[in-house]
Amino acid sequence: MNFDWLNTFLEVTRQKSFSRAAEKLHVTQPSVSAQIRALESYVGHRLLDRGGGKVTLTGAGKLFQPFADQSLLQLKEMRLTLADMERMPRGSLTVSANDSTALYVLPLLISKFKKQFPKVALNIVRAERSKTLELVLNREVEFGIVSLPVRDPRLRVELIHEDRLVLVVPAGHPITEVKAPSLSDAAKYEFLVPKEGRRRELIDHLFIQNKTARRIAMELDSSELLKRLIVAGLGISFMPHINVLDEVKQGLLQTVDIEGVDIPRNLALISPLDSTLTRAGTAFFKSATGSR
Repeated sequence: MNFDWLNTFLEVTRQKSFSRAAEKLHVTQPSVSAQIRALESYVGHRLLDRGGGKVTLTGAGKLFQPFADQSLLQLKEMRLTLADMERMPRGSLTVSANDSTALYVLPLLISKFKKQFPKVALNIVRAERSKTLELVLNREVEFGIVSLPVRDPRLRVELIHEDRLVLVVPAGHPITEVKAPSLSDAAKYEFLVPKEGRRRELIDHLFIQNKTARRIAMELDSSELLKRLIVAGLGISFMPHINVLDEVKQGLLQTVDIEGVDIPRNLALISPLDSTLTRAGTAFFKSATGSR
């Protein structure tokens, strides 16, 4: 069925005249007559009575009129919905990130994004750096957030967050009294370290590079648990500065600058280089990277 037939039918019923309907629709009267005949042939019933010098609805026409009205209304709503989709991205996206990033970086990005694009659903997958890279390359998630550097030529890589690893200790820890403490000073105390991941690699490399031994009290697979154990006085550790901002403000933890130690912990948004982003994906990419 042609929607133009419905529009013509309704205009004829409003004007009660084929000629006046033709004027309103800016078409010829034969064109109006042809559309009405096609519509009646399609539904298998006469819809309009042309006798007596004016056009009236037949019994079938009276039943058909509400259907025609509703069909055109739904067509209008559908067009508005599609137009709205062009203006406002919809759908869903999945982002993979490790535990620390999911807890302390993603909420800021998501809050900003959802204010702009409330109709896009965001799903979070928690995975370590290597797994996140794998998920993105296999297109199991649209985006990943991982620490730099990332040198895989198959990936689109954009810096989205700058931070650094700082030595985190319980409030009042003895090392906070040391002027310009060195890595050797820190190594006198027991360390809590991640079991695996990029942060563990950076910490291990730091001590190896400086030929300094340290005592590992515990290996943990949760950044949040690691932080709580530091608060409890069970060790010290290098952590991203953003992870401990609240506890430092509350006076539960302190950060210590170690002389000669500067460990960037910058994060990038990654996605397959050869993939075409959806409208929702493009919106998230621009929101996360601050690009236009």
